[in-house]
Amino acid sequence: MIWPFRKRQPGRGPSRTSQAVALTRAEFARPHSPGGDPDAQRRLCGGMRPADIGSQRASLAARTRFFDDQVLAAVSAGIAQIVIVGAGYDDRALRFRSAGVGFFELDHSGTQADKAARLRALGAGPDSGGPTLAAADFRADDVAAVLAACGHDAARPSLFICEGLLVYLDQPTCLRLLGALRERAAPGSRLAASLSVHRDGLDSERVAAIANARRRSAAAEPWLTILPAAAHLDLLRRAGWRPADQVDAADLGTGAEPGRSLLVTADPRPA
Repeated sequence: MIWPFRKRQPGRGPSRTSQAVALTRAEFARPHSPGGDPDAQRRLCGGMRPADIGSQRASLAARTRFFDDQVLAAVSAGIAQIVIVGAGYDDRALRFRSAGVGFFELDHSGTQADKAARLRALGAGPDSGGPTLAAADFRADDVAAVLAACGHDAARPSLFICEGLLVYLDQPTCLRLLGALRERAAPGSRLAASLSVHRDGLDSERVAAIANARRRSAAAEPWLTILPAAAHLDLLRRAGWRPADQVDAADLGTGAEPGRSLLVTADPRPA
């Protein structure tokens, strides 16, 4: 079942970028929980057209390792709600299936409809230990209300994941989205996010324009927010989060380019 907060946008199908990410990720060696499915990503990708993310592969490998570790750490710490925002074809609800842990996934309706069908085909709907899917337009929807409507409990701690998402949103939308997640964050919650960054002294709009000129998918899914690290961390603070740990994706040993992707965790600031 998909919890539809907004009507599907006419003509908008599943995200090809999300499919390319999933197809690439299916080739990685990754951990899984004792009750999880180590083959979940490959099975979710069944029948997708081949796709190549090219030079982003090393960065994706670093991101994947970081966010896998965050989920495993949260489950080990007793956090029973994992919220994946801009989930695409993320397989972690199946890969890290654990007793008492619920996964909530938000994305636009075209991708969610396709993923729901794939989960049903695998016998992995929400009644069978699969994720709860909710459709959301991050530019227009109240994400706090979307989460409340699909059963997320704001009184219990959650891990909120924004992996590879914020770069596709403009800064006001990032601020609203992160603020809505803070609204749902009980004490003990944590945010994990990937931030697209550039070195100080460069014009951020020009950096984004140059990056998009090199991307085949930029016309349909442009990158909008690439900032110096300090500006990105300040955006988190303004949205009600206190940055905690941070690591350059290049430091995770996958060959990612230094100074391009910052992987961070943050705790909810006291109200």
